Amino acid sequence: SKTSTYQRIVLTRWKDDWRLFLGGHLQFSTMDEYRYHETLVHPALSAHSAPRRVLILGGGDGLAAREVLRDPRVKEVTLVDLDPEMTKLFSTHPQLSRLNGGSLQDPRVVVVNADAFKWLETSLGGFDVAVVDFPDPSNFAVGKLFSAPFYRLLKRRMAKDGIVAVQATSPLFARRSYWCIERTMADAGWKTAPYHAYVPSFGEWGFVIGAPGPYRPPLRLPEGLRFLTTATLPSLFEFPSDMARVDADVNRLDTQALVRYYEAEWEKVVQ
Repeated sequence: SKTSTYQRIVLTRWKDDWRLFLGGHLQFSTMDEYRYHETLVHPALSAHSAPRRVLILGGGDGLAAREVLRDPRVKEVTLVDLDPEMTKLFSTHPQLSRLNGGSLQDPRVVVVNADAFKWLETSLGGFDVAVVDFPDPSNFAVGKLFSAPFYRLLKRRMAKDGIVAVQATSPLFARRSYWCIERTMADAGWKTAPYHAYVPSFGEWGFVIGAPGPYRPPLRLPEGLRFLTTATLPSLFEFPSDMARVDADVNRLDTQALVRYYEAEWEKVVQ
């Protein structure tokens, strides 16, 4: 365990199961993290015709980068994570660097330790695919990274045919929070494609793809995946009644509606 400038980092191990906690919140378990990261990355990445330049926001554990690098079409990855202690840990710890396949030391990957919002304001952009893997919006500092101004700024940094994928909390346990994120992305100008997958450590988990036009699931995926297949991928975009769309406000910087939704919904789950 270690307290960095930005957060409390706790790594645990029980037998073969390694788990990362940031600020007391579980980020992954090695027993099933592949389900989460394959689902976050490949539906968007594989759907792009030529994903040469990829941006990862958050994801300091290098696990999303590992999945991005499975695609041989990717030539350059920029990973922006606020906390240098995170990227250092997952670059140097033997077990953790094996877990992420040495992605943070891959010559195609450039690691930038900066606030993603501020970094995007000065970035040159032109990215083909962006993977947004921030922690859940449990406070206002993180909530701004799920806001309409943030998504508009990100959209300006994408190529014309750019696609983004965003982790968006649970559509089952935090239903209004999830659909708030989807609506906020749509408000920022994206054509959204909401989807979900079951990750045992988290439960039912949600993601949202943002594209310049209607999203079409890819016909091919990289080799070696343990969870996703082209046959089952379309089913991830179907929502049962208890996770179906509900009304939610757009998450704006001056309202931070998402943080309020999130606190209220997860409080019920914890109790």
